[in-house]
Amino acid sequence: MNDGHITLPSASIPVAQSVDVLVIGGGASGIAAAIAAARGGASTMLVEQRGFLGGMGTVALVPAFCPFTDKRKPIIRGLGLELMERMKQACDAGYREEYQELLDWVPIDPEVLKRVYDDAILESGVTPLYHTFVYDVVLSEDRRTVEGVIVVNKTGRSFISCRYIIDCSGDGDIAALAGVPFQKGGEAGELQPGSMCYLLANVDRSKFRRFLEESGDTGQLHKTVELAIKDGALPEGRKSISGLAWVSDYLVGVNFGHVFGVDGTLAEDLTRGAIEGRRTAERQLQFFRRYVPGFDHAHMVASGEQLGIRETRRIEGDYILTVDDFLAARSFPDDIARNAYYIDIHLANSKSDMTFNHLPPGVSHGVPYRILLPVGIDNLWVAGRSVSSDRAVQGSLRVMPNCFSMGQAAGTAAVLALRDGTGSRGITVAELQQRLLEQDVWLGEDLIPAEETGRKKEGNAP
Repeated sequence: MNDGHITLPSASIPVAQSVDVLVIGGGASGIAAAIAAARGGASTMLVEQRGFLGGMGTVALVPAFCPFTDKRKPIIRGLGLELMERMKQACDAGYREEYQELLDWVPIDPEVLKRVYDDAILESGVTPLYHTFVYDVVLSEDRRTVEGVIVVNKTGRSFISCRYIIDCSGDGDIAALAGVPFQKGGEAGELQPGSMCYLLANVDRSKFRRFLEESGDTGQLHKTVELAIKDGALPEGRKSISGLAWVSDYLVGVNFGHVFGVDGTLAEDLTRGAIEGRRTAERQLQFFRRYVPGFDHAHMVASGEQLGIRETRRIEGDYILTVDDFLAARSFPDDIARNAYYIDIHLANSKSDMTFNHLPPGVSHGVPYRILLPVGIDNLWVAGRSVSSDRAVQGSLRVMPNCFSMGQAAGTAAVLALRDGTGSRGITVAELQQRLLEQDVWLGEDLIPAEETGRKKEGNAP
């Protein structure tokens, strides 16, 4: 040992797999990227550190999908919409009847969603590898391409070789290991807080609805939460519940409260956040039982395996999407998706304010291909919340529907690069856009397939 470090002996590591496209991270962006690549004919592997897919929607029990519409029409279509609809169809009859036509804030049944994702990737021909961490990346001699990754799992250490790689880790892990520059948090390094989400059973939705009607409180329980804070039953901080997502009349997913000062790229912080998050969830459970009729006998059946993380790294890409682009609802020649979700930056501490910026109904901005392209690396795409944007826009792009769109674009781009034997910047963007349109992706009124005839579900956002 020397200066707090040890030197490991050199080792011969077996090559476990060689694939065309390697996707790291099995959240929304990774699922879409892998399916798009495999459907396009590329041999594709998806590496995920847990024993199931879904990212924040299953790992952290985020209770609902954020909006797929701009409050007038669905703008997130393609694989994201397909997968959400598959979840609906796999749920029971009561769930389907209530949410069949809904596209915004659709409650997540996490166990159903896990199975839907498993089936979807296997049907597309993706090779999954669960319970696996990426230990390091191996770069080419000129450090312009990622030749593969070293992974660690119960089998041991091994090497996965790839021609193209898509970083869907949510934290820009692969890009960071490859030396791509990045930013993290605000000007002072502050990060949005995490949240410990959970599922409550043995609740009475009818009784809860009567309470809302009689008390005049809202579904976010502003008055009730403020009363509990005043009484000392809840800590200072968030003045309302972000979300109650009713999976059934007796089962509800909850997103409520914050855990501050957690950097999701540090295991020590994630450990402290998990412990503090579970304590916070228990305090909230007691609040529900005491203050909220219908929750008198609520039972917590599950809390997130991990604290829900809203932001960590933002990579530096060929273009940095800015808040001005958002507010001006700009389109770009290389758009690969549209976004209308509001800028949603949560308070960095219990005394801070939250930031919200909404676009008008029916308005969206473009998501350019260039924000997926990390500077300095030619065969790597980054999709999901760590794309190249400023902090304000990251507070909008980070949600699951947008991650589906960016992942689908990255996987489709990888197929084109593989076909042409080129890098991520060598493909023809117009052809990428056409491929996405053929996959039912919506890229705005100026880029609509001729056969598009309208959709029955437009305008049903809450």
